[in-house]
Amino acid sequence: MKIKSLFILIALLALQNVFAQTKEELQEQLKEKQAQADKFQAEADAIKAKIDALPGWRTGAFGTIGGSLSQFNNWYAQGTPNNEAGTIGFTFNAYANKIEDEYFWKNALNINLNWVKFDDKDDPTDDDSFRAATDVFNISSLYGYRLSEKWAVSAFTEYRTTVIDNFNDPGYLDVGTGMTWTPNSDLTVVINPLNYNFVFASGETVFESSLGAKIVADYTRSFGKLNLKTNLSTFQSYESSNLSNTTWTNSLSYTVWKNLGIGLDFALRDNKQEALNFALDNWDGNGTSPDFDNIDNDLQSFWTFGLSYKF
Repeated sequence: MKIKSLFILIALLALQNVFAQTKEELQEQLKEKQAQADKFQAEADAIKAKIDALPGWRTGAFGTIGGSLSQFNNWYAQGTPNNEAGTIGFTFNAYANKIEDEYFWKNALNINLNWVKFDDKDDPTDDDSFRAATDVFNISSLYGYRLSEKWAVSAFTEYRTTVIDNFNDPGYLDVGTGMTWTPNSDLTVVINPLNYNFVFASGETVFESSLGAKIVADYTRSFGKLNLKTNLSTFQSYESSNLSNTTWTNSLSYTVWKNLGIGLDFALRDNKQEALNFALDNWDGNGTSPDFDNIDNDLQSFWTFGLSYKF
């Protein structure tokens, strides 16, 4: 009996050793394959960089879709036990760039729309429709004539507004000229010391157009399955800092399967004219009337997270 137990113990030890050797061998094989994959990926990235450097059109688009729906019936633990709620939204980023040896023409579009709904079934007077929560539309065009590999004289146009509510009220149109710096195919920096910021608004309004300087920095790149786009656009008015504005938008998406993945969009914005306009619209007539000197110009922001797609 002792001899039989000894044989079993020896067999188990031998089997464990075989499994250990097999695991080590597989790990070594995985290491070798990963090294080969990294080598091929580096070669592919180098080829892609050469393709990107060739003259001609380059186009692309990606975005994010996010949303949720819910319904509660007789859920007494919360303040509104009977309700339907939901959010739905999407972002879309697209570009069309023509790159030539002597000049370039870069065009970009950014749309971010989001709707929200909250219907209290016990309140027949509430609004049960989907209402706009995020409403962003931005389109730009940049033309540059090269002075060197990295510098060009350029003209830049950018238009921003909302499309669901209050289209072009306000709307912003920047038209200017200056210089553009393109240190590589991913980064573009526009420096316009001469720029006019047209502001469109209806009726009696605090919005004013003015002359100033425009600076735009745009970075768009793919790192394997990760797509990144960040854009900083700022206008500094020569007439008054109250007429200046800055917007910083960011889009990230990670491809999980084919052209689908997960995405995140977020933005920050500073615009004192918009803050004053909002304060006046919501002023009840009591106390001091809101003006540029007494309003709280809080930082504006939004973010969207959800399913991403890539064309």
